[in-house]
Amino acid sequence: MSDLLAPEHVAALFVIAIAIAVLVLAARRRPAGWLKVLAVLLIADEASWWLYLALGGGEPGQRAQPLPLQLCDVAVLVAAAALWTRQQLLAEVTYFWALAGTLQALLTPELPQHFPTYPYFQYYIAHGGTVGAALILVVGLRMAPRAWAVAWVAGITIAYAALVGLVDAVTGADYMFLRAKPDTPTLLDDLGPWPWYILTATVLGAVLFAILDAPFRLRQRRAESLG
Repeated sequence: MSDLLAPEHVAALFVIAIAIAVLVLAARRRPAGWLKVLAVLLIADEASWWLYLALGGGEPGQRAQPLPLQLCDVAVLVAAAALWTRQQLLAEVTYFWALAGTLQALLTPELPQHFPTYPYFQYYIAHGGTVGAALILVVGLRMAPRAWAVAWVAGITIAYAALVGLVDAVTGADYMFLRAKPDTPTLLDDLGPWPWYILTATVLGAVLFAILDAPFRLRQRRAESLG
């Protein structure tokens, strides 16, 4: 894991925050074809990473799991699809996955490489771009989550985790850390031993989803009371 609050980490977060703020404002004023350009950038960044691994780059542990099945990897693809199509369900999945999951990876990066290496830039573009896409869609384009969005996204998340668990069981891999915790320190270390940390993480995820949804439900109730 990268040193938290190291200059290169703080600098990346600062640049990402400024870029997101500018893009959110741009989405409110002129949500034109540049959204698709951002979608293509996210796809290209993710594809470049897997090509990099296929050509022998990365750490040994990274090459051991060659499929893009981690939730952050899929979140990048969903975010790109949401930006391209502006489909409501995709926007909702992007919002909850990005702010409940990808944001944590952005704030506590598991990144042994440092500035100015390719993995450094790829990591922050992918994770910052996913979080940025979520805020562009929900804040910039005002695609607020619908009343039952939390239930829908939770169901999709559980179904995807079950699919990944099946892949893990068949291949012996550890996608989404369903078989064991990562070797490097993460928040999972504070959630109990296997398999209890999976249950704890599920409950924590549900709480985060509810917190992220709360402002929209409060606004909806306020509008109904005034109407």
